[in-house]
Amino acid sequence: MKTTLDELQAFVAVVDTGSITAASELLGLTISATSRTLGRLEEKLQTTLLRRTTRRLELTEEGADFLKHARAILASVDAAEEQMAARRLRPVGRLRVDAATPFMLHVLVPLIAGFRAEFPDVQLELNSNEGIIDLIEKRTDVAFRIGALKDSTLHARPVGTSRIRVLASPAYLERHGTPATPTDLAAHVLLGFTQPESLNDWPVRDKVGDALRITPSMASSSGETLRHMALADLGIVCLSDFMTQGDRQSGRLVQLFPRHTLDVRQPISAVYYRNTALASRITCFVDYVVRALGKAPFG
Repeated sequence: MKTTLDELQAFVAVVDTGSITAASELLGLTISATSRTLGRLEEKLQTTLLRRTTRRLELTEEGADFLKHARAILASVDAAEEQMAARRLRPVGRLRVDAATPFMLHVLVPLIAGFRAEFPDVQLELNSNEGIIDLIEKRTDVAFRIGALKDSTLHARPVGTSRIRVLASPAYLERHGTPATPTDLAAHVLLGFTQPESLNDWPVRDKVGDALRITPSMASSSGETLRHMALADLGIVCLSDFMTQGDRQSGRLVQLFPRHTLDVRQPISAVYYRNTALASRITCFVDYVVRALGKAPFG
């Protein structure tokens, strides 16, 4: 489209006020600027819209026809802007959320009922991916990521932190014995991650004082799978509080080496597009999660 909104506004203002001078005052422009804008519009359309006399301006037949379209376009833009303003005040529309399965199940799903009660017009679409996804490719509005973030074109907002601990079921410990120190782990079945390798760094010190890097006896890409393996008495695991807090409170999993455990916390971040204005439905959801985690922090 060659014609601009400024040109349409100038044309309609001149018609409505009856003069370029009055239109200039209405638009907050100089008389010469308004005159040039009107002339530029007629040049683009290659037609005369207004006949200029010494006393007044009159619409040509083409001008009268174009005026109908100009008014319709400006009204449509006003309606769109009003709708966007309403959406900012009352979030509406589809919100696509991505998170690893454990965070989705243990953190986000329990919050959905409360969020829906507060924001009934936001249509949630919840997806789980264990790895890092491309938000554009997956058509995702906001993703929750656990751990340190790499450099990205995305904007990241801190949501909270979650401590990691070494855990086992009482039945496993009864069957295989309870390791007294981290060095005793070598004689046990260790449940770890296939990737990334950093998740196999446990928050206890090895013989030389570094964080213990374990070699898993059994491994999975999913923390939720490892949690269920530990609950099934299959081995010792290191997982984040956000997914095991209930298990520890109920006694289904117990922490090992409480005196030897370092206070290592995984950052939790919400990430979304950096180069677009943040939609109110994204803001209200992230704000809701932040408030909820602030009231019931992990670890």
